[in-house]
Amino acid sequence: MKWGLIGASNIAEGRMIEAFRGNGQDIASVQSGGQARADEFAAKNDIPHATTDLDELLARPDVDAVYISSTNEKHFPQAMAAIKAGKHVLCEKPLSMNVGDAVTMVKAAEDAGLVFATNHHLRNAGTHRAIRDLIRQGAIGDVLSARVFHAVFLRSALQGWRVDNPGAGGGVILDIVVHDADTVRFHLGEDPAEVVAMTTSGRLGKGVEDSVMSVWSMPSGVQVQTHESFTHANAGTGIEFHGTEGSIIARGVMTQNPGGEVVLRKGDETTPVAFQPEDLYLRSARMFGEAVAGKGQPAATGRDGIASLAVALAVARAAETGQRTAVDYGDT
Repeated sequence: MKWGLIGASNIAEGRMIEAFRGNGQDIASVQSGGQARADEFAAKNDIPHATTDLDELLARPDVDAVYISSTNEKHFPQAMAAIKAGKHVLCEKPLSMNVGDAVTMVKAAEDAGLVFATNHHLRNAGTHRAIRDLIRQGAIGDVLSARVFHAVFLRSALQGWRVDNPGAGGGVILDIVVHDADTVRFHLGEDPAEVVAMTTSGRLGKGVEDSVMSVWSMPSGVQVQTHESFTHANAGTGIEFHGTEGSIIARGVMTQNPGGEVVLRKGDETTPVAFQPEDLYLRSARMFGEAVAGKGQPAATGRDGIASLAVALAVARAAETGQRTAVDYGDT
C-alpha cells in the first residue's frame, strides 16, 4: 500500500512516515500549500513526488490511501476530494470544524466502500488497552468517576495557528479535548451526554482558548472531570478511574510515547499493572492497513472521530454560554 500525504506537517514527518514504512507501506507523494515547502519535505523524507495540487496527488494511480494532516479547516474538502477519487482516508483530528461535515465525509466513505479512520493515537497505547481490560474485567467494580489530566506546554514549533487562528481550528479544545473524549469513550464504552466547562486564554492563546476545564455526564451516571491546557510545563499527564471496588491510577500516559505507569489501588494495596509497550502510531498504521485488506477495523474509525468532535464542540459551547450543554452527535 502506498500513501499520499496531504499536508507536510510535523506529525507526518515526526511520527507517521516512520509508522507507515515500519509496516511495509510507502509514501508516493506529498502535497503542501507551497511548492518550496513540498519539495523540501519530499527531499528530506525520501518521497519521490511533491506538489501543491491536491488533484494531481489524488490522480496518481500509485496512491492507495491519503493521510490528512493539514490545518483543521481544510480536512473536510480534502477528505471529500480523496473519497471522490477512490482513496482510503486516515485523517487527523478533529475531522472537521462541525459535526455535520464530519458525518458527511464518514458516510461518503462508507457509501464508497472505503476505509476511513481518525488518527486518535492514545487508544493504541499499551497502557490504555490495559486500563480498558481492567475496567471490562470488573477490577474496580462499577465505575463511578474519571479524571483526565492533559495540561501540557505546547512547544514553540507547534504553536503557530494552534494559538492564534480560530479560523483554522486553533485552540486547546479542538487540539486536545478531542483526544480525551476519544480516550474516555474507549475506556467506558459510552458517549458523554452533557457537559459544563470554563476556558481561559492569554498566556499563549491569542483569540483562542489555551486552557479548559470541564465536567461530563455519561448516560450510566459516571462523571468525568478533565483539564486540558497549552500552558502547563510541569503538570504531567494522567487518567484515573474510580469505582466501587477500587481505582486505576495512570501517570504519563496521555502522550505520544508508549511509556507511563498504571497501578490498581484497592484499600491499602497498590499493585503495578503490566502492559506491553508499543509505538502508538505504528499500531495505528498497521491496523489501518489490515482494515484496507479486509481484516478488521482501524484503531479509531470515522465514527469515533465524529463522536470526539461532538464532545469537543459541546465543551466549547458550554464554555461560551456558561450553560450545561447536551452533546449533539448529528445524524449518525
